Amino acid sequence: MNTTSEVPLHVVFGAGQVGDPLARILLAAGCRVRVVRRSSRPVADGAEQAAGDATDPAFCADAASGAAVVYHCMNPAYTTSEWGRLIPLYMENLITAAARSGARLVVLDNLYMLGRPGGRPMNEDTPIQPCSRKGEIRARAATRLFEAHARGAVRATMARASDYYGPGGTMTHLGDVFWKDVVAGKPGPMLLDPDAVHTYHYVPDVAAGLAAIGLAKDDVTGRPWMLPCAPAGTARDLVGRLSLALGREIRIAAMPALMRRAAGWFIPMLREIEEMMYQWAEPFVVDDRRFRERFPVRPANPEAAARATVDWARVHYAR
Repeated sequence: MNTTSEVPLHVVFGAGQVGDPLARILLAAGCRVRVVRRSSRPVADGAEQAAGDATDPAFCADAASGAAVVYHCMNPAYTTSEWGRLIPLYMENLITAAARSGARLVVLDNLYMLGRPGGRPMNEDTPIQPCSRKGEIRARAATRLFEAHARGAVRATMARASDYYGPGGTMTHLGDVFWKDVVAGKPGPMLLDPDAVHTYHYVPDVAAGLAAIGLAKDDVTGRPWMLPCAPAGTARDLVGRLSLALGREIRIAAMPALMRRAAGWFIPMLREIEEMMYQWAEPFVVDDRRFRERFPVRPANPEAAARATVDWARVHYAR
């Protein structure tokens, strides 16, 4: 029988949309898990907890002490200024912390650094060509990570996903703004083009994919991975599945582009989102074939994912 000290320690920085379900999956796999977050709010049952500020390199090193794997699931507030200040700092601190503990570093990221797809599905070979300020910030952080791996400073990999939906996905296009109105019987507000073909990543699939990378052999490092996803479709199709699960039609209240841009003069968050709307200007499709070939994780059945999302939303937004 393994003693506690013999069970590998997995340290998850960030207990939000993905960090919390990731911790639960790792615990179910028999790992020791430490969850690192700013606040002292409870984490997954069975996990250790470390509360502190990840901008402090000493705190990060202490929180990652003894880790076999460190997961970077933190994301600053959605402003270019905060991203520019904190994303490089988080990356630097976790590279150093993981290196000090001899841990593998698994970084969760999005697709902003890849820029416009140009009519092609995006995979691990898609070049880094950001076309936004936020994408440029992400690109520099990714380059820093893989440079550190290449020189042997840390064993690192990156897991990439598109826009989220699903249980716990509060800060998404199908999150707080959408579900609060839908649960109240109103149309669901939507900033994006509901008829654009787009890959939407289901939150539990993202967490399961990260866990698979963290638990795999060391040949997974030194490269990025596209996390598992269902085939690309439109937001209208996705809302249709959610409607079936809810038992009534969910109407979409899509904001026209001109109105969205005008409102951006008065609503700072809309200004921040505007530069990313290119992702709905043409098909934005993820090819996860390499992940499927390497790992046993498969995306959830779309209808089952819709039912789980509705079950969560009914409880979460009925408060």
